[in-house]
Amino acid sequence: MNWLESIILGIVQGLTEFIPVSSSGHLVVTQIFFSGASSHLFIQFLDLGTTLALLIFFRKKIVQIAKDVFVHRRFNLARNVLLTAIPAAFIGFMLAGFIETSPFFGSMIVVATGMTVVGFIMIILEKLPRKASVETAEKLPWQRALVIGFVQVLALIPGVSRSGSTIIAGRLSGLNAEQAAEYSFLVSLPIMLGVSAKVLIGNGDYLAANLMPVLLSNVAAFVAGMVAIGFLLGYLSKHSLAVFGWYRVIVGSILLVVGIAAL
Repeated sequence: MNWLESIILGIVQGLTEFIPVSSSGHLVVTQIFFSGASSHLFIQFLDLGTTLALLIFFRKKIVQIAKDVFVHRRFNLARNVLLTAIPAAFIGFMLAGFIETSPFFGSMIVVATGMTVVGFIMIILEKLPRKASVETAEKLPWQRALVIGFVQVLALIPGVSRSGSTIIAGRLSGLNAEQAAEYSFLVSLPIMLGVSAKVLIGNGDYLAANLMPVLLSNVAAFVAGMVAIGFLLGYLSKHSLAVFGWYRVIVGSILLVVGIAAL
């Protein structure tokens, strides 16, 4: 992989990890375009840059959550974040080997289907029935937080989108669009930290052999991620997810045609 491909993959990761159009889906397609195959391990390494972007962007919020827990003894938001993160973290850990080796998770048809289906849901989201509104994620009942967590499990399928699935579930659970996006980012942190630790601890040889591509791509992912987080929070304060839904449906439909034609 040359330096330009590394930077492009990093930018794709940074933008699509947080904008709800599926980072894994876009990375699979981009890797197939560059080399004809997808490397799930390299995609996992790209989480390092976007995890750092989350930590930096939400540093004040993270400190506030820590103060709530250890100083003020207020546990609601921390409890909700953990409840939402646990299902995907547990299932992702248990199925890690299968996900890394199964052709299903590198298939363009799977990506296209996931993008299209979730795209349609985004388009009609504001017309779907939802739970009673809650003011903040801290006031979200624990049962709803857990349901969002089980919905997030679907994001293990490429094309679904971790941020997309949790924002949709958050909206249906009573959060407004901006709150749902912020909550989506917060609940992804435990999972992304776990993935980052796992990939660093267990793949030292791969990192040593591919240090420059991994470094370049993660720097690009960090910068693009910081931009994407700020953009999405600002956008959703005034707009719905519909535009991202239409994007997903159009791109997913094109990819589905290409994938079927390539069989």
